[in-house]
Amino acid sequence: MEQPATLSSAARRNEDIALDLLKFVATTAGVGRPAVGSTGFTTPSASKADDQVAHLLELYTRCLQAVEGKSGR
Repeated sequence: MEQPATLSSAARRNEDIALDLLKFVATTAGVGRPAVGSTGFTTPSASKADDQVAHLLELYTRCLQAVEGKSGR
């Protein structure tokens, strides 16, 4: 017999869906991909890496809100 979904399992499922959506959007838009410099170095500076992490976290929050049907605005 199947057990009814609890709130915590439903929240976890939403988090998984939001993570998959984040991966899709980030891959499609090239978010988080290191920029190739003219000298051939691909390592972003620490501040640039911090900015990318902040953008990815913001994008995840927006994805989770979209999955949960909440408006972020």
